[in-house]
Amino acid sequence: MLLNQAVSLRLTELLRQHKMTQYQLYIRSGVPKSTISNIMNCAYDSVKLRVLHELCQGIGITLTEFFQSPLFTESNLEP
Repeated sequence: MLLNQAVSLRLTELLRQHKMTQYQLYIRSGVPKSTISNIMNCAYDSVKLRVLHELCQGIGITLTEFFQSPLFTESNLEP
């Protein structure tokens, strides 16, 4: 899978785990709703690390926790 797909799936997973909506994430993180929607819909080829950091802060996790998922193992990602 592509990296942007892995990010989208991980964000979906984390929102579900934390019982949050995209709107709640927008309120807590300050990341625009359109940006969150574009990330979720894989509209971007890549996501800035700064944006991921802000999203993680909104969820209440670290970047390390975000990337601690089998989705990000090299064997699952396309070059």
